[in-house]
Amino acid sequence: MKKILTLSVGLLAASASWAQQTPRLTAGTEPQLPYRATDTKINALVHTKLDVGFDYAKRYLNGKAWLTLKPYAYATDSLRLDAKGMDIKTVVLVDGTKQTPLKYDYADKANLRINLGRMMPVGAPYTVYIEYTAKPDELGAKGSAAITDAKGLYFINPDSAVLGKPVQIWTQGETEASSVWFPTIDRPNQKTTSEISLTVPSKYVTLSNGKLVSQTPAGAGLRTDTWKMELPHAPYLFMLAVGDFKIYEDKWRDKPVTYYLEPKYSPFAKQIFGDTPEMLEFFSKRLGVDYPWNKYAQIVTRDYVSGAMENTTATLHGEFLQMNARELLDREYANNQSVIAHELFHQWFGDYVTAESWSNLTVNESMADMSEALWAEHKYGKDAADAHRLQYIRNYLNNPNNYSKDLVRFHYGDKEEMFDAVTYQKGGAIQDMLRTYLGDDVYFAGLNQYLKQNALGNGEAHQMRLAMEAASGRDLNWFYNQWYYNAGHPEVSIDYSWDAAKKMQSVTIKQTQEGPAFQLPLAIDLYVNGKPERHMVMVRQATETFQLPASAKPELVNVDATKLTVWLKKDNKPLSEYVYQYNRAPLFADRREAVMAAKDKQDDAAARALLVKAMGDKFYNLRSVAIEALDLEKAPVAKAAAPALRKIAANDPQNSVRADALMALAKLKDKKDEKLFAQQLKNESYQVSGAALSGLAAVAPAKALAQAKALENTDNQSMLAAVIGVYAAQGGDAQWAFVRDKFDAAPMQGRFGLLEGLSSMLVRLDDPTNFAQGVDRIKAIAIQFKPQGAAEPLSGLLQSVKARKTTGPNVQQAQQTIDKAIEEIQQAN
Repeated sequence: MKKILTLSVGLLAASASWAQQTPRLTAGTEPQLPYRATDTKINALVHTKLDVGFDYAKRYLNGKAWLTLKPYAYATDSLRLDAKGMDIKTVVLVDGTKQTPLKYDYADKANLRINLGRMMPVGAPYTVYIEYTAKPDELGAKGSAAITDAKGLYFINPDSAVLGKPVQIWTQGETEASSVWFPTIDRPNQKTTSEISLTVPSKYVTLSNGKLVSQTPAGAGLRTDTWKMELPHAPYLFMLAVGDFKIYEDKWRDKPVTYYLEPKYSPFAKQIFGDTPEMLEFFSKRLGVDYPWNKYAQIVTRDYVSGAMENTTATLHGEFLQMNARELLDREYANNQSVIAHELFHQWFGDYVTAESWSNLTVNESMADMSEALWAEHKYGKDAADAHRLQYIRNYLNNPNNYSKDLVRFHYGDKEEMFDAVTYQKGGAIQDMLRTYLGDDVYFAGLNQYLKQNALGNGEAHQMRLAMEAASGRDLNWFYNQWYYNAGHPEVSIDYSWDAAKKMQSVTIKQTQEGPAFQLPLAIDLYVNGKPERHMVMVRQATETFQLPASAKPELVNVDATKLTVWLKKDNKPLSEYVYQYNRAPLFADRREAVMAAKDKQDDAAARALLVKAMGDKFYNLRSVAIEALDLEKAPVAKAAAPALRKIAANDPQNSVRADALMALAKLKDKKDEKLFAQQLKNESYQVSGAALSGLAAVAPAKALAQAKALENTDNQSMLAAVIGVYAAQGGDAQWAFVRDKFDAAPMQGRFGLLEGLSSMLVRLDDPTNFAQGVDRIKAIAIQFKPQGAAEPLSGLLQSVKARKTTGPNVQQAQQTIDKAIEEIQQAN
């Protein structure tokens, strides 16, 4: 599962003061939560056969299920199945041609408790047949921040009421929602082979797990497709999709690889998904385990409730992945393509070997998050990989609510809480630390052992540790105990001194976090006469000083030279060393550290020079970082940066960097940039043209307002954000209905991009009803994504609106509306 929410850097940056001020929970202060045991296996699934059809008008699934099971460890005369909100019509025991009706209890409409009528011996298979109707829209299931709904089966525009929107059906099983559309034991430690027959209107295509083994007419205008999985997989990984999709056929070795897209996007299938065969080859070789399934398909659906889902052999993606030719110009790995790698890696870590419980979700999701940078390094180079890793580490660190959570979490309130930045981003970073400590050959040998030893079964972090220990010959309990079974991270202060007489460089590392000291293997590079010399040290104490010999005073001491340690670091070295670090140290992270040091010292000419130089960095992400770091309210900074910004805005080969430069120029409000903004407004890139519109609004408001009106019909989120930004600066109640409706129509990920414009728009609204509508939308997102840390920054966003809302006929009422919304956010569970 790729989460729908990774709070944007901009949103978190806007709430930096909150991140610095919010106290974190320390060990022992967390509320007592129930222990979540791995589900006890009484009966084990063996095979699941489903035959389903759909009532589009009622949004029902009519199903028949043949479940073959066997008692696991003890003989039993009963069977409990998960079956949420169904009408159960028939339950019988099938023995050849004989069918014996069984007594059952289904009073709670969630657990189907069946009396098997006799004692079934251990290991002896038996088959139960069930006829049922699934009613997902009547269930009232509650989702989470990662997976915003839990009704399992989704009818999209089934009555064609929304003009231009496709009619689709698709499923989402994780965590335990497959049991909304078929009876099963809906637990991750169950594995079953499957056969799924779908009877659908003949005009539609279908997708499900495994191989399409037959297609047969099923009456007037209907067809039955049967999909078969010969290898076992977990019930939450079952899927189906039905709709008008165009199929693009690719292949890897002798296995089919297919991409399902809406017809209007099918010409771009190769551009969207074309790296998939190369990914399959790369991951197969890196892991030493070939892709284990008989096919791999990817499908893009409307109104998906998360980012993407790694259903076995058939990944389902949200519509953000679907792009036309113009949108593809702005496509970047981090915010789009990385999800393809993430879900594919799950086919090994999550599907082939599945977390035995949600407490151990790390062996699924941390591994998939790690794989995103792994693929980026192979395909795009080390700078791209390091930028991706560092962004994920920052995502974890930016929310202090993460700090008290163990990676393996046996105590939690709800399983959905496991889908957070600890399981994903921190967990992925921990894997990168382990890989660095062990070395590539040993690390991937450990992954190979883990996969082979637990193939087609279940795994947990302890089994991964044992595989890594077997591969390395090292005890790794210390590593897993501090990073997997305890919370937090080091917070360190680093000081330096040089002893000229002894020719010795001292490095003092002081851990300041509460609780025990972390054990940290670190690389320290000393740069002497321009050449680095690496020293490997192991930090074990809360305060520790390392004496490192050097032939002369180092020009730079680079602590954590691999830049992969998860920590909060205060590095007490002068700006001059950061300038040297930018120019001589090899990594993207080295250069970024230097840029961020210069950001805080822009009254210094050397810092300004470093930022201007970084605006021309070889890697586009760092060019953007440098641009965004500029304090353009300082006249010397604006004078130094403006010429470079104009060149970048006109010529940079990366659209996102060009857009950032245009947005920076907008802050200068220099009338002579009007021509540049007007020219770039015609750029094919939505990012660039949207930024140009924002720039035009700064220097020629009336022209920008007219342009915004002409662009209202856009469906592109970048351009839409720019239009709303213009209205937020120049419009008012007359434009509110447009802003509100576009916000509501945007997919959830798109709404985050529109929040800044929406909040600024509120300042210009005088109508109390309109104002309340906007506040309610921000409040709703803050509450929905509160477990992921959205409550504090969005409360801060509302406080900002309150501070700016100082004029108009209903100021007091508006401020009261905000106060009430913030109170409700704070009180929400």
